[in-house]
Amino acid sequence: MKRIVFILIILFVFQDLSAQMFTKERVTNTVDNIDKKFLTWGYFIGYNQYDFNFDYNQNLEDIQVETTGGFHLGLIGDMRINDYLNLRLEPGVFFTTRNLQYDESYFNGMAFNDSDLLREVKSTYVHIPLLLKISTKRINNFKPFVIGGISTALNLSSNQDNPNDNSSGEFRMTKNSYFYEIGFGIDLYLLYFKFTPSIRGIFAINDENIRDADPNSPWTGNISKMQTRGLFINLTFQ
Repeated sequence: MKRIVFILIILFVFQDLSAQMFTKERVTNTVDNIDKKFLTWGYFIGYNQYDFNFDYNQNLEDIQVETTGGFHLGLIGDMRINDYLNLRLEPGVFFTTRNLQYDESYFNGMAFNDSDLLREVKSTYVHIPLLLKISTKRINNFKPFVIGGISTALNLSSNQDNPNDNSSGEFRMTKNSYFYEIGFGIDLYLLYFKFTPSIRGIFAINDENIRDADPNSPWTGNISKMQTRGLFINLTFQ
């Protein structure tokens, strides 16, 4: 369903793009004035893929992370600094699932079953980045840019306060995470709005792992640091 919605939106935008984007004529409707306003707003939808980066205490087999595509949406607040710099706030809600596959070597000398080798990590993030957008000079109806900054996220599915741990099948993460972000995209000036596809990578700064009560837990005992990393594909409308 998520992919169908994404495809329909792309087809809708492409219909407008095909008539305007490749013309040499500069769009001269009200969208032309959007870059001159001190404050503007918009919204975005997108596709995300989250992963984990692990540091280990011992030289065991790596924990394998199976990633699945997720969906996100949110709002944009944009403050114009000058013709080439904009400060942006992009609060949004992000949904994702990661599956952790453990090697049997983590359970050496312990009884286990197949379900112990797998942990499903569902996350719902309220993600709030503060970003600096650096644009080139507008060329007809195109304006490439790079974007980067810092962000914080509240994981509503973290299980941080859950008294049960992996021994009861509950994988726990910190509620709050902090990231740095970097990406690029291109502003496309259409007749009635500005459409912006972009790609962004995010990288956690803090350790997000909540250790089990047992310091020798096969699920968390060998993890010295666990940090989220991810890829966002955003479609923005202003």
